[in-house]
Amino acid sequence: MLNVLLNALEESLFMIFSAGLLTWIIGLPIGALLAVSGPGKFLHNEILYRPLRVLIHLTQSVPYIAFTIALIPFTRWIVGSDEGSIAAIIPLTLASIPYFSRLCERSISQIPDGLIETAQSLGASNLQIIYKILIPEALPSIIDGLTTTLIHLIGYSTIAGALGGGGLGALLIHKGYQTFQGDYVIAALIALVALSQTIQLCGNYVSSGNTNK
Repeated sequence: MLNVLLNALEESLFMIFSAGLLTWIIGLPIGALLAVSGPGKFLHNEILYRPLRVLIHLTQSVPYIAFTIALIPFTRWIVGSDEGSIAAIIPLTLASIPYFSRLCERSISQIPDGLIETAQSLGASNLQIIYKILIPEALPSIIDGLTTTLIHLIGYSTIAGALGGGGLGALLIHKGYQTFQGDYVIAALIALVALSQTIQLCGNYVSSGNTNK
């Protein structure tokens, strides 16, 4: 049983942190773009802001199971299969990007406009203002957002596992629930709770470290 649990945990970690990394890489620029292009912002652009905002709202309103099923053709096209932990990364990432982007937008939007005005008076470019002032100033809050996103990804990955993605979700459903083996259910639940708490503690530590700098 221990080997089965460790293998499932390894698959879940692979899915969660792979999707989390891709979400950070893609979601942070989108969130920053939303934060600086909205109404009253220094790069206000309705043509860019409104469609992007609507797309994020629509994506977030779709239940994850329905979202995953709808993405099956796209997932097959990208990785050649709709099963396994690698295939699960596609819907996991695309589902978490809108959520993380909104959190990033909220964090960056809280930075005082005075910092932007000071940077502009010193001749900083728009890109420099975003990546050298806004994001570093909002980084503790952004890290909190990433922590929350990773915890959401644990729940998503559990659903993905039940749909053929492997990991703790597959262990919980296929090894535990469907075969009436309660020890697998309990083991999977303990692993999921421990993983969530570990990510939360690590995220709090990193966030507080950036706050104190």
